[in-house]
Amino acid sequence: MADARLITPAALQAALHDGGEMALLDVREDGEFGEDHLLFATPLPYSRLELGILSLVPRKSVRIVLCDDGRSGIARRAAHRLAALGYTDLFLLEGGILGWKAAGYVLFKGVNVPSKLFGEMVEHAYNTPRITAQDLVNMRESGEDFALFDGRPVHEHHKMTIPGSTCCPNAELPYRIASMVKNSRTKIIVNCAGRTRSILGAQTLINFGIPNPVYALENGTQGWYLSDLQLEYGSPLQYPDTVDAAQLPAQQEAARALIKRFNIHVAGAAEVAQWLKEAGRTTYLCDVRTPEEFATGSIAGAQHTPGGQLIQATDQWVGVRNARIVLIDGGDMVRAPVVASWLLQLGCDACVLDGGVKAKLEGMKPVAPALPSLATISANELKQLVEDKACTVFDVGPSMNYRKSHVPGSRWSIRTRIATDAKAAKLPVVLVAADAEVAQLSATELADDGIKDVRVLEGGITGWIQAGHSTDSSIDSPEDRECIDYLFFVHDRHAGNREAMKQYLAWETGLMAQLGEQDKSVFRLPTQ
Repeated sequence: MADARLITPAALQAALHDGGEMALLDVREDGEFGEDHLLFATPLPYSRLELGILSLVPRKSVRIVLCDDGRSGIARRAAHRLAALGYTDLFLLEGGILGWKAAGYVLFKGVNVPSKLFGEMVEHAYNTPRITAQDLVNMRESGEDFALFDGRPVHEHHKMTIPGSTCCPNAELPYRIASMVKNSRTKIIVNCAGRTRSILGAQTLINFGIPNPVYALENGTQGWYLSDLQLEYGSPLQYPDTVDAAQLPAQQEAARALIKRFNIHVAGAAEVAQWLKEAGRTTYLCDVRTPEEFATGSIAGAQHTPGGQLIQATDQWVGVRNARIVLIDGGDMVRAPVVASWLLQLGCDACVLDGGVKAKLEGMKPVAPALPSLATISANELKQLVEDKACTVFDVGPSMNYRKSHVPGSRWSIRTRIATDAKAAKLPVVLVAADAEVAQLSATELADDGIKDVRVLEGGITGWIQAGHSTDSSIDSPEDRECIDYLFFVHDRHAGNREAMKQYLAWETGLMAQLGEQDKSVFRLPTQ
């Protein structure tokens, strides 16, 4: 029996809007996906396929459509792997993205495109107030009373932000704002790296009904930098660990108003338990609290999906369209309704778990697939083999990491091409990766091609360095065109590349012009 059937572009477009569950998975690598892909495709690189599939697509009987470039055959290889894991309803997009484009449908550049589009649509639908970088400079110079918050996670804020900005991820803002801003006349400005989270963070506070004037900082840190203003690096400012308990009743009242306004379903534990037993529907349990709170414990089977990020990058955790998403907070019933209000407008089937983590509910954690065991080799043993030219070494970690530091004499490769790269390899083949599971998946390709003597370096490149061995670096190797796991225009903007920043902002603001009416109907925003 064949692993997968073909589906034409026209049939796929219709299926995307038939109301049924579907996982549309693009199995190319991140750099390839980011250059052009279908609007509602979820990226799941073949190099990490088995590591991500069970959390993204937990129900094995769900309809899955796999997509590649139409020439590489990676989608068919992925179908074979998924069939072996027990997935039963598999399709291949006929002609891949090239066939999709040839059929007259639009391809999108970038990552998290539905969420990015959503941010632009929110600004238009709600007329979200905004200020420019120069407006903020003027406010500072005139001594205006304002508070500046970075709506991104702590690690992004720490990397770079607007001077004086306090990190408070978007979903935490309504829950913690009263503990940080005591004066209802203080202006509140929300920034991010670009546009989406600035807009959504500001509009979240407005929708929540706080009395303060609220604004999004137009174009975030990139707009600030492009205005020739200095960024701050390593800022320690972040939200307080606890909230003002005296403020909580008012926040919960505002959340109840949000539940009523957006008709958010609040599900009890017994109802969700029944959903989890259904064979024909997919239900995700998503804990939207902070990393610190999640680390203290959550409902079994729940994945940590920080609220602001779940809206910003839904496809990172939810791979099945039209699945149920059950949102869990600490029982405060503030953050989960806030996130639900946006996911519903994003077109998702989202609800809130009554009682949050305090509810008596237990989900099932997906069991990771068994991976082939590999013999290990120590750094000292490998060094001797390299010196004797008695092995072949492939680094299968990220291409940018290889450029910075790699075992002398090693080559960079990736699961999609390692069998070809190893055709004339001198055995044993030694794989180097910080994530041993990535090496194990690459080894499956070698084994299928008859190469059995494969070993993995203990501790990866870190183990090599700790053993006292030197490394090589290579600024231009692999060449840019070979770095299919890296999307330059998205990542280079964080390294101070002004042209990459301009390109990124132009991409964000230009997304709406690409959106067709049928796809636009997925979003459920209010009309102006």
